Amino acid sequence: MDLFEQHRQSLEEADAPLAARMRPHTLDDVVGQSHIIGYGRLLRRAIQADQLSSVIFYGPPGTGKTTLARVIANTTKAHFVSLNAVLSGVKDIREAIATAQDRRGRYSQTTILFVDEVHRFNKAQQDALLPWVENGTVILIGATTENPYFEVNKALVSRSRVFQLKHLEEDDLRQVVQQAIATPKRGYGHLDVQIDEEAIAHWIRVCNGDARALLNALELAVETTPVDQDGQIRIMLEVAEDSIQQRAVLYDKEGDVHFDTISAFIKSLRGSDPDASLYWLARMVYAGEDPRYIFRRMVILASEDVGLADPQAVGVVMACAEAFDRVGMPEGRYPLAQAALYLATCPKSNTVMGFFDALAAIEREKEEDVPLHLRDANRDKHSFGHGKGYLYPHSYREHWVAQQYLPQGLQGQVFYQPSERGYEESIHLEVTRRREAQLAALIEGIGIALPEILTFSPTNKTAERWLQRTLSQTGQRLGDVRDRLFQKATLQRHHVVVDLKAGSGLLTWEAVRRVPEGGVYACVQTQEDAEALRELALALPELSRPEIVPATIHDLPEHVLKEKTCDRLIGRNVLMAEFDKVAVLKILHQFLYSSRSTQASQGCDARLVLAESIPNEAQRIYRFLEPQRLGVRLYTKLEQAEETIYNDPADPMVNWDQQDLESWFQAAGWMAEIDIEQVTTETSISHAQIQQWFTSRKNRPSYGDRLASTLSSSELEQVQHVLAQELADRVVPWRGAIAYICAKIAD
Repeated sequence: MDLFEQHRQSLEEADAPLAARMRPHTLDDVVGQSHIIGYGRLLRRAIQADQLSSVIFYGPPGTGKTTLARVIANTTKAHFVSLNAVLSGVKDIREAIATAQDRRGRYSQTTILFVDEVHRFNKAQQDALLPWVENGTVILIGATTENPYFEVNKALVSRSRVFQLKHLEEDDLRQVVQQAIATPKRGYGHLDVQIDEEAIAHWIRVCNGDARALLNALELAVETTPVDQDGQIRIMLEVAEDSIQQRAVLYDKEGDVHFDTISAFIKSLRGSDPDASLYWLARMVYAGEDPRYIFRRMVILASEDVGLADPQAVGVVMACAEAFDRVGMPEGRYPLAQAALYLATCPKSNTVMGFFDALAAIEREKEEDVPLHLRDANRDKHSFGHGKGYLYPHSYREHWVAQQYLPQGLQGQVFYQPSERGYEESIHLEVTRRREAQLAALIEGIGIALPEILTFSPTNKTAERWLQRTLSQTGQRLGDVRDRLFQKATLQRHHVVVDLKAGSGLLTWEAVRRVPEGGVYACVQTQEDAEALRELALALPELSRPEIVPATIHDLPEHVLKEKTCDRLIGRNVLMAEFDKVAVLKILHQFLYSSRSTQASQGCDARLVLAESIPNEAQRIYRFLEPQRLGVRLYTKLEQAEETIYNDPADPMVNWDQQDLESWFQAAGWMAEIDIEQVTTETSISHAQIQQWFTSRKNRPSYGDRLASTLSSSELEQVQHVLAQELADRVVPWRGAIAYICAKIAD
């Protein structure tokens, strides 16, 4: 750089707008966006370790996309090249690539290529970047105000990590103002600028989270306000109003705001919130959205999300759409709002999605022939026997008969799962009963007795598939618990999560998927569990892997999260085996409280979310028996002996219930919302399982061991014998209860 170029740059910096002069130079100077660059977040770790891979910053104007790129330029050891997609073309890209290749060959130095407004590059220009990003010649940093998943080459997006920047919060914007009037060289620290609180509040309200708009307004106000007799530049509300334009409704019919707003509207309808539905509808109508487009989306929702829960929904929306076409605007707003309110308040069911399960089955399975009895008998009845064996439903009582309508390889497959909402509730029981009858017809048709199938040695894979679907629910139940727990956790992409009892990783891997911009810590009890999880984690990119921590809850403050920042503590049956549960909850309380205090300025909403099986609600085995089978005296002794198990003060795994749970959380200083869900799982009981109940074990007493303290050996043998007769090779409803807990620190 010669003296003339240096002089030119110094003049440009001096004459640059305030927003450009106040751009931060380090991560610590950046205001806002703590969800992606806060301590412990993925992006901050990558920048500090100088291990940045290709990224795309996506967010509204004035949220710091270019600023973050400049911070990276000041932090990294890599060569930094900047392009603006509005002004640059393929020639500029080639020159940047040539420079990167030269640097790589001569100095083994990586090149970071920053492309501002990357969505403005056409397909050819984006394709010109792709091979060099893929082979690592350049690390791409793209900045865009448009959704990259729609506006940027899919191949380029797949090779980059997308970070979404958000509008700055009110506290962040106040900090931006204070920095600008306190910084001497780049800002107005050399002047005595006094700004009324009303003026700052007006700027914050109108700029809508855009720091650049706020600084531009501040600059205009300061530069056009004369110094008073006291040597001050005083900015009052009137000056603030003149220095910034009033906020307009942000809506682009072909951009992100269009899709985001209609998405918010549809989700509000699906979530049965009439107030939010009317708000988003009004916002679209006010901005000039085509009402016919809104009606089309509501017709889709009436089938997809309402379906048979209210079969009238499609008809109501179509009638409102026709009324709109007849009366036009502005009176057409009435049927538009009526359709929205109807959908927002009617029962919901998405069981029509079973159609896509059927499509998936067709793609997955080989094409099956139409069963002979379902074929058209009018043409080939005599030659090929088409239609032979078909049972005409109208010839039977209630106009229905149990026969199979699916191809041979799919018999027993379930696609439609009727809900218990609205009208669909009235058909739920009938569909279930008919399926049970179809199962009986299937089994009888292949000559297999039901008890033989339930020994899990079926001679027909079709029947086995049905039984696995209807009886083996353990994996499904665990999936339901996981989904319910994460529903309560309400994770955001940037959260830091601690799985308190990782074990098999059921919750850990789901957390990793849900917080791609945050971090996950998995606490395991043994070194073997830690090694197993680490092996599984090797399949993930290095920066996305959870941190495996061999630690109990008592070790939590010492071994987990050195930065002391945590958004969610999650776990399944964390309290089950803990003897002093209040002490454990106090440890978790203190840990989360320390984390919350370090994030108070960020509006932290830290939570403890648990799923705990309630022992006192567990299935009692004696309830499967009739008193007459044992005799009333022995049955009464068995009942008392089994109930005693759940009142053993020395066994923390079984001696507590919902009331105990509530008192423990209260004593430990938590505000806990506890929802109890009664669960019933259809379970097949085998001879081997009954034998296991009465077999002594070293680590923990068996069911038989516990009964032995009350029953004699002969009585115990009689109980085991009757259980084997009554339960073995049977499917029984195994009942229990799970407490879903969402706890916050009491203020």
